[in-house]
Amino acid sequence: MSTDAFLARFGAPGASQPDPVAAAQSAMRNKLPKRFYETATVLERDGLFHVALDGKTARTPARNPLAVGSRPVAEALAAEWQAQAERVDPAHMPLTRLVNSALDGVADQHLAVRAEIVRYAGSDALCYRASEPEALVARQEEVWEPIRQHVETLIGARFTLTQGVIFAEQPAGTLEAFAGHVDAIPAPLALAGAHNVMTLTGSALVMLALADGHLDADAAWNAAHLDEDYQIGIWGQDEEAAERRVIRRGEFDAAVLLLKHG
Repeated sequence: MSTDAFLARFGAPGASQPDPVAAAQSAMRNKLPKRFYETATVLERDGLFHVALDGKTARTPARNPLAVGSRPVAEALAAEWQAQAERVDPAHMPLTRLVNSALDGVADQHLAVRAEIVRYAGSDALCYRASEPEALVARQEEVWEPIRQHVETLIGARFTLTQGVIFAEQPAGTLEAFAGHVDAIPAPLALAGAHNVMTLTGSALVMLALADGHLDADAAWNAAHLDEDYQIGIWGQDEEAAERRVIRRGEFDAAVLLLKHG
């Protein structure tokens, strides 16, 4: 199977990043293709870093070169391809799938992607706080409040907090200020990473704090899973949920790499 045939089978040009669990299930339903190359390397050419399979530049489903402006991203892509065993498993290639989506979709739709991130900030998870139990309220205050305050200082505007799930409309000026910082995120790679960090954490504020360097990847991940971890501490976690979380973390780490180095 050629590179183009493989990418056409396991990626859709312009599509949003697939759900990691759905991707894994799809891979299990379809017989995985045999590895069709010996080595995956990085070649620098025309100011870009190309992922080369046996010396030939790989291509996205839309036949764009799998080439990026960041050497760390290109090296991580090549490592992902090199790590494939006898068969090539797209479920274990989150960075490749995300870069494909960035190059084939986000590049032409970056305004819509930026607008979606701002809309997300309009109902951000960090602005919806628990009223009980006391331990969860205290934990949200300890972990979430510094993030919110940092983002507010960064953008020079305040977010409205509420308890429970009752919708609280954010001030238009706050969202405009937030949008100004979203506009500064480079497209397409960093912007694709930002969008996926946001969707995987449920928080545009966490994404911006991570992009700004206020949070590292582990702190952002833990903040996003604060409520879930609280419930796990009470009820425990089943094996299937734990497996899904591992898959999501792989997707998250790929998104963080693009956000920080794309």
